[in-house]
Amino acid sequence: MKEISIRSSHSKTPVIGIFILLLLKLLLLRYFFFGEIMWSRVAADAASVLVLLALIELVTPARAKGIVYWIFNLLCSFIFFASALYFQHFNTLPTYTALSELKQVAGIKDSVQSTIEPANYLFFVDVVILAVVWIGGKLMKRKPSMSTPLRKRWPAVIGIIALAATIFFIRQDRTIANEVLQAEHLGFFNYQVAAGIKAKEEANIVASGNIEETVDKINSKEETFKYQENPQDKPEFFGAAKGKNVIVIQMEAFQNFPIHLSVDNQELTPVLNSLAKDSFYFSRVFQQIGQGNTSDAEFMSNTSIYPTAAIAMSTGYGDRELPSMPRLLEKENYEADTFHVNDVKFWDRNKLYPALNFTHYYDKPNYKNDHFNEFGASDEELYKFGIKTLSKLHQEKKPFYAQFVTVSSHFPFKVPEDRMKIKIPDNLKDTQLGSYLAAVNYTDYAIGTLIDQLKQNGMYDDTVLVIYGDHFGLQPQDNDPEMVSKALGIKYDPRVTRFNIPLLIHVPGEKGQEVKQVGGQVDIMPTLANLLGISLKDENFTAFGHDLLNIDNNIVGSRYYLPTGSFFNNEIMYVPGKTFEEGSAVNLDTLEPVTDITKYKKDYEYNLAQMKLSDEYVKLLPKR
Repeated sequence: MKEISIRSSHSKTPVIGIFILLLLKLLLLRYFFFGEIMWSRVAADAASVLVLLALIELVTPARAKGIVYWIFNLLCSFIFFASALYFQHFNTLPTYTALSELKQVAGIKDSVQSTIEPANYLFFVDVVILAVVWIGGKLMKRKPSMSTPLRKRWPAVIGIIALAATIFFIRQDRTIANEVLQAEHLGFFNYQVAAGIKAKEEANIVASGNIEETVDKINSKEETFKYQENPQDKPEFFGAAKGKNVIVIQMEAFQNFPIHLSVDNQELTPVLNSLAKDSFYFSRVFQQIGQGNTSDAEFMSNTSIYPTAAIAMSTGYGDRELPSMPRLLEKENYEADTFHVNDVKFWDRNKLYPALNFTHYYDKPNYKNDHFNEFGASDEELYKFGIKTLSKLHQEKKPFYAQFVTVSSHFPFKVPEDRMKIKIPDNLKDTQLGSYLAAVNYTDYAIGTLIDQLKQNGMYDDTVLVIYGDHFGLQPQDNDPEMVSKALGIKYDPRVTRFNIPLLIHVPGEKGQEVKQVGGQVDIMPTLANLLGISLKDENFTAFGHDLLNIDNNIVGSRYYLPTGSFFNNEIMYVPGKTFEEGSAVNLDTLEPVTDITKYKKDYEYNLAQMKLSDEYVKLLPKR
């Protein structure tokens, strides 16, 4: 039997050692993801690692194997570290497509750094030890040597066995719709392979399809769900805001629970509370964003199309001609402008905005940097420049559709002391919850400055205000629901309350009312279109959302931050398990578990079909 060792210039490391190290790191990654280790599925991790190591052993020259193995180990360490950090920051499992968004990290470095936990660095312990041993050997002019006797043909034999096992595991569990459970069963590497296979299958379907047939399938499927009990010839409030200017404010990380809530007799959102009295206030709307986070919210509110969750829509579909509100309003001679204090290249908005047909975008160089947070300018500066720009259009009697994307309440929610508008209670100081309350309070205050400027410029009575949250703010790992509930005197559900975002639409001349119809971000655009007197049906516009002022029942899907197949209807939030029957539901009114979910299976199947058709539709849209 020959002795085979993996050599470098100063050490020899057995491949079995690399295998053990990587397997241990995958177990650590499982713990970060799931809070436990499903020992019965560790074989899936082991098989995937053996396949990769066998491949390296077969294709790498003997003299280079030492360095190649350690480079591979280091690369895996970085991938595991980044994946754990991604999960901690976004609370969802990353796939290989998330690598395309690594360029975004520089834009939110403060947020990312605040997410890192000391335990994350355990992925590099072996690398540090090796470096110390290497340096020590260098100084002592010694060359440590380790070798292990292995049969010459082991890579091919073990590789084939491991590959067969890997294929078995993937075929057995890749059909699980719940991505968290799928990843837990398959293991990290196999989960990536399953995601790639799914993407390939979907691409093949799209390649053989055409958009007209897909639209027909969408319309046919929609007829199977009764959104309206007694449809009217003319929808209620149709054209109530026809010809008005529109300002859409997308509030960063803004959940619904601060609305009408006070802490130590201090209103958290006095401006929005007052505005809600004279607006349509939709109190049961839920986030539906995917991998693109804030940019996905912009995408949805303008298109009424679901994000695919496989890639940021700005990155993956910024080359398309997207059906959108700016495109519809162009026919009415509107100018569409969007305002954001960050660099327009962040989240590939330089691709998204032309795809949505915005006339102009105004990014970082246009604002005075008052150093509010890592993005630079505050919301006050955002609105000051925006109103100055829009007032010129108003004077020219040019109707406009303007979008403001705020950032002052961005994670980690640090408001400068001189900008604080409320006093944080002593029991909430130096907590994320306390910082969050201060951040949303400032965001609310800044909106007040916008409203004041609109009134001063004679624009308020000619302008529709649409205000909504893009996604949750409180990080679940840092905010125990019981602690939040006790501190604020509310019932805080870790999913329902977290994903519940506010939506307010102020229409000059219309009386305010709270609308308790359940909805999502895909419903914003159809609701606004109705108020502006635009018939999506007459425009042959394919929307996956609905006008919340003219439906009696609704179902909105959510994925990425919830497993695929999750949905909200008028009664519950449902989250699937390995099967529908193994899923769970929470009553939206009581926030208590629902034990009998059998009657919701049709909703589950309908939701899955709708999201699949949405993906098919957006992939078939023509390129610009």
